[in-house]
Amino acid sequence: MNQALVIIDAQQELIEGKDGEPGVFNKASLLGNINAVIDQASEMGHFVVFMRDLDVAEGKGEGFEIHQSIKVPADAIVFDKKATNSFYATPLLEALKAKQVEHLIIMGCKTEHCIDTAVRAATVQGFDVTLVEDGHSTTNNAILSAEQIIKHHNRILHGHYNVDHFSVVRKAEEDLFQPPHDIYR
Repeated sequence: MNQALVIIDAQQELIEGKDGEPGVFNKASLLGNINAVIDQASEMGHFVVFMRDLDVAEGKGEGFEIHQSIKVPADAIVFDKKATNSFYATPLLEALKAKQVEHLIIMGCKTEHCIDTAVRAATVQGFDVTLVEDGHSTTNNAILSAEQIIKHHNRILHGHYNVDHFSVVRKAEEDLFQPPHDIYR
């Protein structure tokens, strides 16, 4: 089975914050988990894709780039997006289809926006998805803490389905490239 690791909006300014905007919750753990899963994907020869949001740092400069602590594989592909949905007006779907990918591992920021949308959109596009439980993050909002938002999404996205394809939530330390989706079908 062909698989891909998709890391969304893991950009310097979004993770660290800027001009009074806070950085994401538990950023050191997030960055460590992203790197650990990248290492696993690279060792196994899986496709690694980074999505960058053009709204971050106005789409330019150091703040726009993938976080400096992330070990970007030389063969990783980077796509830029204008929308919350990583599949909207980007070459992501075509790239995944060209590599005959069936399973996506999703990580990145922000939980309630681009991560939630990617998980749901991917199941509609015909992919099984593993959301890395401790591999996505966000910031507090006026109603919920970042930790509450993350826990809520881990709960509601575990078992989310679109008839034939669905998502599961697993920790970074698990063998993410051995997807358990078939035991639920």
